[in-house]
Amino acid sequence: MATANSSQSGIRFLTPMSMDIKKKKYCRFKKSGIKYIDYKDPEFLKKFLNEQGKLLPRRITGTSLKFQRRVAQAVKRARHLALLPYVTDLMK
Repeated sequence: MATANSSQSGIRFLTPMSMDIKKKKYCRFKKSGIKYIDYKDPEFLKKFLNEQGKLLPRRITGTSLKFQRRVAQAVKRARHLALLPYVTDLMK
């Protein structure tokens, strides 16, 4: 006989059911007032790359569309000048 209450029926979940409150993403460039992204600073640009050297998407970094385009252009210029690699294994 099944009961309507899940605690009596013995249903258990692997992880507790909880509501995660996500923090609002923000554009670090707008917040800091940065107007120009320097392509000659590879350490700063590495924050926007994953381990293989690919650009991280906006939904992960929280960067606005305007600055994501500028970051992409700066990474491409840094790659062209061999400041950043095109492809790598375990960059960070």
